[in-house]
Amino acid sequence: MQLPSQLKELSDKNYLRLTEKHPEIMAWPEDLLGQLRYVLGLSDFIFDALIRDERLCREFPSIMNEPSRLYKYRERLQSELSSVSEEKAGYQLLRHYRRQEMVYIAWRDFLANWSLQESLAHLSALAEAMIFEVYDWQYQLCCQLWGTPCDSEGKAQPMLIIGMGKLGGAELNFSSDIDLIFTYPENGETQGVRKSLSNAQFFTRLGQRIIKSLDQHTADGFCYRVDMRLRPFGDSGPLVMSFSALEDYYQDQGREWERYAMVKARVMGREMYACYRQLRQMLRPFVFRRYIDFSAIQALRRMKAMIQSEVRRRGLTNNIKLGAGGIREIEFIIQSFQLIRGGREPALRRRGLSETLDAIESLGLLGADEIDHLRNAYRFLRRMENLLQAIADKQTQTLPDEPVCQMRLATALNLDSWESLLKLTEQHMGRVNQVFIHLIGEEDHASDCPVPGVYCELWNMAEHPDVVSEIVAQEFGHSEPDEIKEIICGFRSDLARKTLGPRGREVLNHLMPKVFQAIFTHPDSQFGLPRVLSFLQKIVTRTTYLELLDEYPGALKQLVKLCTASPMISEQLGRYPVLLDELLDPQHLYNPVSLENYKPELRDFLTRIPEDDMEQQMEGLRQFKQICLLRIAAADIAGALPVMKVSDHLTYLAEAIVEAVVQQAWKQLAEKYGEPTHLSQRDGTGFAVIGYGKVGGWELGYNSDLDLVFMHDCPSDVYTDGRKEIDGRQFYLRLAQRIIHIFSVRTASGILYEVDTRLRPSGASGLLVTTVEAFNEYQNQEAWTWEHQALVRTRIIYGDLTLKTAFSAVRHQVLSKVRDESGLKKEVVGMRDKMREHLSAKKAGRFMIKQDPGGITDIEFLAQYLVLRYSAEHPSLTEWSDNVRIFGSLMQSNLLEQDQARILTHAYTTLRDQIHRRNLLNLDADVKDDKLVSERESVIHAWKQWFE
Repeated sequence: MQLPSQLKELSDKNYLRLTEKHPEIMAWPEDLLGQLRYVLGLSDFIFDALIRDERLCREFPSIMNEPSRLYKYRERLQSELSSVSEEKAGYQLLRHYRRQEMVYIAWRDFLANWSLQESLAHLSALAEAMIFEVYDWQYQLCCQLWGTPCDSEGKAQPMLIIGMGKLGGAELNFSSDIDLIFTYPENGETQGVRKSLSNAQFFTRLGQRIIKSLDQHTADGFCYRVDMRLRPFGDSGPLVMSFSALEDYYQDQGREWERYAMVKARVMGREMYACYRQLRQMLRPFVFRRYIDFSAIQALRRMKAMIQSEVRRRGLTNNIKLGAGGIREIEFIIQSFQLIRGGREPALRRRGLSETLDAIESLGLLGADEIDHLRNAYRFLRRMENLLQAIADKQTQTLPDEPVCQMRLATALNLDSWESLLKLTEQHMGRVNQVFIHLIGEEDHASDCPVPGVYCELWNMAEHPDVVSEIVAQEFGHSEPDEIKEIICGFRSDLARKTLGPRGREVLNHLMPKVFQAIFTHPDSQFGLPRVLSFLQKIVTRTTYLELLDEYPGALKQLVKLCTASPMISEQLGRYPVLLDELLDPQHLYNPVSLENYKPELRDFLTRIPEDDMEQQMEGLRQFKQICLLRIAAADIAGALPVMKVSDHLTYLAEAIVEAVVQQAWKQLAEKYGEPTHLSQRDGTGFAVIGYGKVGGWELGYNSDLDLVFMHDCPSDVYTDGRKEIDGRQFYLRLAQRIIHIFSVRTASGILYEVDTRLRPSGASGLLVTTVEAFNEYQNQEAWTWEHQALVRTRIIYGDLTLKTAFSAVRHQVLSKVRDESGLKKEVVGMRDKMREHLSAKKAGRFMIKQDPGGITDIEFLAQYLVLRYSAEHPSLTEWSDNVRIFGSLMQSNLLEQDQARILTHAYTTLRDQIHRRNLLNLDADVKDDKLVSERESVIHAWKQWFE
């Protein structure tokens, strides 16, 4: 095992750092130390994993003594998880376990001392073990919270987790996503708790917790990216479905690509095999036709053409998975035989690619040379894919451009040069591509998405209402064809008043049948049709956007999906069509910026704009906000973000924008006046922005404004040091005014945020920006109780350490005052009654989610009262400014019983979730009186307990 000199230098450097931090490594056996020096030159992932994990360094020699570990994955993980009751500890354990086992697998891959099949088997068995043991762990925790899901006979119901793709075929790659579908046998309700849930609700919550356990990024990393888009209806469908609902979907609506995906489907956990046998029997007629089905060839050809289009669009070169002759073409070749002949040949119903290729060989469906080409290419490309990903644990199938990574890959494959690797790769992929073209052929890109004639006819006849009505009724089975007719014909007639031009009309005529197909194949087309056509009316004169939708079917599909789900998004896209670019990449669209990256992403976004172009800088801030809002809302609609996470993203986005606005305003003023001189001996701006209310409590909604108070610590005798000198405090006043201007000025992309500063000392009549001393004096001597309530939900969202420390001290001291219980109750209840009287616009038969009894404001007032009442005795209550963690602190201080804290938290998050949903639908924050009854009653009960 020799490394080239350049890699040996890297290895020596990494070895020195590693042994300095973990000297126990020096006690490893000599042969293992030699292997370590070799892999440290090849894999950053192995180096990073060892240097951050002392326990792994200690235990690694015994781990490497085992020639195979896959048979004990579940047993070991089950043993460790059995003693974990807190999710945080469970997440840490899972991530440590995954890292440990992936180091073992990567180590053996780089040493090439086992076969590809052993490597893939370990990767797949590890993923299955983690998925199933997380399911088992979370199932027990969920049963404790919500009871045990049962069928009509009272028999406990499991949830089946179906692994798709490479996971289903037990051929997972090193850094693969895991594609899953969740299902359960029968509908019913949970038993064993006072308030039962339907099985669908229980399993949805369980599924969300499983995804979070595996997918969420923590300080320890994550386990797997979980992809649920292969489930029925994709992102817009329910997270979990019953067996019968699954069967109905695939029989009535299943598409060719879903047949392709379902070939590899495999249930996770051997305990579930008996249950899954029933489901697999139900689904077999959909996957494997009883007759020889050559229609599968055309479907695969279209899928391949779409992939080639994606490769071209994204500029992917040297991609060993998606490129011509790559891994995907090998998979298509094998699965074409399965889909065409699997109904007749049971041997072709296997999930793994290698075993299916063996069956194809034994049935004589391909020649011996072609079989050898495919088998050798698959082994070579899959091994290279694993090594490529194991270098840094990154999901990539693109050959590297960096010389060091090229050298690493060639060395790991035991090739003498990068040129040799490229030549060998080209040979393998060329042979595969020849087999692919021979069997499946190519499809002309222009016809990769043919539109059935009925949609063309619908557009061509849009000026004939009676024909449109007949098509809608007969072809689509709509119960209200006249309503649909009015929308389509109205859209067509409105176009006559638009100035489109010949190119615009040509593109529109080509696009509209595709639009109709995308709309009417969606289950909620009655909502999507008016919203999508209204959107098109707004952009129809801008041919570039029409061409984008015409060229990229995926973007059109996302447009229909999002507009159908949310009129808010439909209106946002109509106002800012530049956001259409975001629809091109669904993977990007449905994955918002990670919380910690909003600030650096915004900084990167703004660096593309000249720093001195303030108008464009302000426009850039608004565009960044709109892009992020779209991605957050899309992930919300897809079910990828629970309500708490939606608010987290909206809050972190707002904080990033506040920081950027302060910096823009500071730059503008500093250029004119210089900076206050008291800053010369310290870092920072001497300025802070305090967030109140929703931004202070990490609870922003889609339409929330920002309640802000500005603070500085500038002494009274300080001036600025610029050419135009002004009083330091005057500087900070102008800074605050400039900040508000940047937020509120209307550009082409609208305003940034509505900013409310009325919560500052003395309200609207007080100074716009206050000193720490004045704020402290006001809070202690003049502030009303309701202002102390508001102080509960505050925190610094921008500011240097000096001001953060000073504000935190004032806040803690004020909240911790000893208060008369009866007087406090009277003032809190009085303020609540006054708010209800002025703000609750009661509608007959409706529950106003915020202001009515049992609503969100009651919960907030209760949390604020308890903090003000008990912080003198329990100082830890002042730590948090959000209601959920306040209830947690009250529970830990034994001021709230665990059940009541849980019930209030559940009620609060449920009510907030309802408001989020209604925001997305552009609806008011009220629901029918018969909704949310249990949540309201629990809040009213708590209110009476504490105040009456």
